[in-house]
Amino acid sequence: MLMLSKLFAKAAIYAAFAITFCHVSLAQGVVAVEKPADAPVKKTVTSLPKVKQIDIDGLRKLLKPNGKPLLINFWATWCDPCREEFPDLVKISSEFHGKVDFITVSLDELSDINTYVPKFLGEMKSEMPTYLLHTPDEGAAISMVSKNWSGNLPMTVLFDTGGGMAYERNGKIRVEVLRENIRKLLPVDQQK
Repeated sequence: MLMLSKLFAKAAIYAAFAITFCHVSLAQGVVAVEKPADAPVKKTVTSLPKVKQIDIDGLRKLLKPNGKPLLINFWATWCDPCREEFPDLVKISSEFHGKVDFITVSLDELSDINTYVPKFLGEMKSEMPTYLLHTPDEGAAISMVSKNWSGNLPMTVLFDTGGGMAYERNGKIRVEVLRENIRKLLPVDQQK
């Protein structure tokens, strides 16, 4: 009997120890750690580039230069050659910033205006104004841009300050050829 009572006593001690241990562990798990009042609050909000929707009338307005040469690139996120050439367009727009107006026009689905298109532009670090063309008459839009364009992508068009077409490329741009055509439209002191 003595042995049995010693066994129960040990069991009671172990049980008490286990209960105490659980209570201490639980209490430690719910202790709130207060943030010091002077600690800076980090905001991780990344803003994606804004993409504006245009229709055929909006495109007509975009095709008119505003006192500088104008380069417009037509592209889409689903177009592999467009995606491949985009880093080069970003470099060229940076190189000629303030001397030439650069615009990109996405031909993605309208449902992508706040998702895939701005995400891609953000990845490319593009600062060029971007529009998404949504029109029921794609043929009219295509013929408005160039009589030589059948609608395939990418398409790059460079206009002089008077609105005349100075260069067009259907397919991926050739970087040096595009640079040379841009330089031809600039005053001598801005060509470098």
